[in-house]
Amino acid sequence: MTQPHLPADAPALPPPPAAPAVQGQGHGRPKQPPLTRAWRGRSDDPRWARPAFLGLLLVVALAYLWNLSASGYANSFYSAAVQAGSQSWKAMFFGSLDSANAITVDKPPASLWPMALSVRTFGLSSWAILVPQVLMGVATAGVLYAAVRRRFSAAAGLLTVAAFALTPVAALMFRFNNPDALLALLMTVTVYCVLRGMENGRTKWLVWAGVAVGLAFLAKTLQAFLILPPLAVLYAVFAPGRPLKRIGQLLLSGLAMVVAGGWWVAVVELWPASSRPYIGGSQNNSFLELTFGYNGLGRINGEETGSVGGGGGGMGGGSQWGETGIDRMFNSEIGSQISWLLPAALLLLVAGVVVTWKARRTDTARAAFLAWGGSLVMTMVVFSFMAGIFHQYYTVALAPYAAALVGMGASVLWEERARFTASAALGVTVAVTAVWSYVLLNRTPDYVPWLRWVILVGGVAAGLGIAVAGRLNRQLALGAAGVGLVAALAGPTAYTISTLDTGHSGSIVTAGPAGASTMGGRGGGPGGGEGGIRGGGMQPPGQGGQGRQAGGMGQPPTGGMPGQNQGQGQNQGAGNGKQQGGTGTLPGGAGTMPGGAGMGERGFAGGMGGGGMGGLLNGAQVNAKAKALVEKNADDYTWAAAAIGSQNAASYQLSTGKPVMAIGGFNGSDPSPTLAQFKSYVEDGKIHYFIGGGMGGMGGGSGSASKIQSWVEKNYTKVTVGSATFYDLTQPKS
Repeated sequence: MTQPHLPADAPALPPPPAAPAVQGQGHGRPKQPPLTRAWRGRSDDPRWARPAFLGLLLVVALAYLWNLSASGYANSFYSAAVQAGSQSWKAMFFGSLDSANAITVDKPPASLWPMALSVRTFGLSSWAILVPQVLMGVATAGVLYAAVRRRFSAAAGLLTVAAFALTPVAALMFRFNNPDALLALLMTVTVYCVLRGMENGRTKWLVWAGVAVGLAFLAKTLQAFLILPPLAVLYAVFAPGRPLKRIGQLLLSGLAMVVAGGWWVAVVELWPASSRPYIGGSQNNSFLELTFGYNGLGRINGEETGSVGGGGGGMGGGSQWGETGIDRMFNSEIGSQISWLLPAALLLLVAGVVVTWKARRTDTARAAFLAWGGSLVMTMVVFSFMAGIFHQYYTVALAPYAAALVGMGASVLWEERARFTASAALGVTVAVTAVWSYVLLNRTPDYVPWLRWVILVGGVAAGLGIAVAGRLNRQLALGAAGVGLVAALAGPTAYTISTLDTGHSGSIVTAGPAGASTMGGRGGGPGGGEGGIRGGGMQPPGQGGQGRQAGGMGQPPTGGMPGQNQGQGQNQGAGNGKQQGGTGTLPGGAGTMPGGAGMGERGFAGGMGGGGMGGLLNGAQVNAKAKALVEKNADDYTWAAAAIGSQNAASYQLSTGKPVMAIGGFNGSDPSPTLAQFKSYVEDGKIHYFIGGGMGGMGGGSGSASKIQSWVEKNYTKVTVGSATFYDLTQPKS
């Protein structure tokens, strides 16, 4: 229930109603039939509320489904694992990159499971892979509405959904097959469950929160734990019940988390290593090492063995993955993805806490501000200073938290607009949001150039109108609020439309128009051009790409130091896509890479040369002759082919439907298989072809990939098919 209106000279806000009177708790209200409840909503809802909510969810679903197949297989790395999981239950369980179970992805597999089940049911296609991600976005919007509506108005819930869905990075990642979509959904569910538990102190909601965090761990390991400190402190201090009871509930929640996330870890660690796939991303075939190393502390301090690039820098400095510091979420690398409403969210967080400050300890409105605000601030701080691998799309985790704060804060200040401090705060928030939108739009001055001026003038005028008219005239205040709402959402809406209208593929993707996001740092780093990869990329058979795909030519330096690749020319890509070269930065690693990964119109493409050759960060189209060669007698072998690096292997696997071994995992730097193991596979007739032109283990590590490549080139005859190079491992040199 929203706070009651107070006279302007009121000394303080009185405590909110007792818990039984809080909206949505169901005390004293007659039960409704399920169908009536589904359409009508709660009995105390305005008649328009539930239809408006369902209509908004439908709009979000249709918008996110629009042009979905333009992304093709999106990130071929995960699509290959999804395909493998659709063919083998064992591969699905472990998250293997191929159905013969050579090596896993470098994450736990929970995010792959919905997509693998979809592909198993509907067959391999772009839609079968990406629709589950869209449904996760719609589900996240629904949970956000439910969480906000329980304590605030229906309008607050609708504003929350709109702010979330119109965040550019949300429109990107809930149409993409990386683990971040499932992670964001489960983090939103976690906050919802904690807030439900704080209404009446029921233990079951804390247990469900623990289950959600445990499942989130199985999506993206330790990132799931970022919001635990603020939520645990919040419940321990402000939840109803005796202190010992609250501590006991938190311990039960922790136990539920360990069970929900730990069962899979226990199975993997206890399973004999000889009969399961190698754990990708690790150097010792250990998931625990992967969790606490490459995907754990390595992300914080930049010390990531096997990573391409890595850290070097930290507090207030830079790294290979961009500048770190307190302003990281707002700079030219990240700002256009997530920060449109971040100033508003932070201002409204402060306003919401101030308004509810003198409420009783168990006040659920204050708890909501602290829960969403604590999650936002904690995640922002970690993202801002982590020196290891960091990509712009990680910030989708912030979108639900920021959207909830915007919806709740705007609702509270609007209800309190009779007080000048409240109307002024709301007006300032609108004006600041408009000014920041102008700044972000000014970074792409050629993209809808008139829009930034309309937003600036309209937003500042609306802010003044709300501050002045908020306590004097309801009609004028409503008009100013409407203009302010349009001004606040126009910028992210424009970037979201651009995102929805273009396909995205590869391992590094960004939202918005070309030039919306740059990457750099000390000495440059991956993504050092105009953003991430974008375009049709690798497409399912008969499906052309739509949009721009970065690419280039060149040869990166060796020795682990950043180097420049020069990409030139303009080549017609697969389908309707346009490939365009450019200039960029690629951290060097051991060995050389024919063709090179260039910086194109949208940044670090990893689009290696060699025709049909995949890249470090993106798959490629496989020509018909190469496809036919790999398919020849493929069923007689455990692996139809082997290639260095997962994106290269994924290209052929997705094209042929046959298992292709990814030597060295994602970067080609994992010590699997060793040269001795690879020789044994060849002697046993398990691998038909070796695909040449590989990366040789760019990320460092053991160097097994380079040794394997050298051994193959020395002992087997090269066969060229088009511009692709193969070695028939059944035909040694005479």
